[in-house]
Amino acid sequence: MALERHVADYRVLTSEELAAWRMIPPAVASDCMNRTQVMKSSIKPISPNTPICGQARTVTTMVGDCWPICVMIASAREGEIVVVDAGGVAEVAVWGGVMAEDAVRCRLGGAIVDGAVRDVADMREAGLAMYCAAATPKGPHEGFGGVLDAPASVGGVAVRSGDIVLANEDGVVVVPLERADAVLAAAQAHLLKEASWIREIRGGTSIPDLFGMQTA
Repeated sequence: MALERHVADYRVLTSEELAAWRMIPPAVASDCMNRTQVMKSSIKPISPNTPICGQARTVTTMVGDCWPICVMIASAREGEIVVVDAGGVAEVAVWGGVMAEDAVRCRLGGAIVDGAVRDVADMREAGLAMYCAAATPKGPHEGFGGVLDAPASVGGVAVRSGDIVLANEDGVVVVPLERADAVLAAAQAHLLKEASWIREIRGGTSIPDLFGMQTA
């Protein structure tokens, strides 16, 4: 099967815009999208304290094939996040330690894999921010085929190249690029509101009193 490329035509966020997004936790972004856009909970980081914030580059790969991902690693811009629909398959890895070294060399912002990886210790040593659904020693093949930069379904969420990916130890959230300005403004306002709640709680106010909850 051939490797199919689509045109990645999207607005590239400025460094200032990305800096603002780095202040937004995934949970807050999801709250501001009616608590949606959250990938399945099995997709988690292989290392603690490796948050992700960047624009997606999508890959849909045939089961057990790393070839399309290798091509995307070499194609993505610095800071971008390679987001892979690997079919959620947990028994064959599609990303390993050598690929992690190449991603670090290209200064990518991290990777999200709805499927399995291997060489986890090597990835940790390389410093790649990797989020995945599973790990297994069983490695991939090359040449089955896949699709680059087309809309994908990753962890149960629709993702397009250019969308904003936010991830931490809670999990992964995707902000559609066309909603970025509105969601960012709402998230910034939400953080200010949460800060005021924390101040009141630390000052002695209970949650039922703070939110007017019935207690009887």
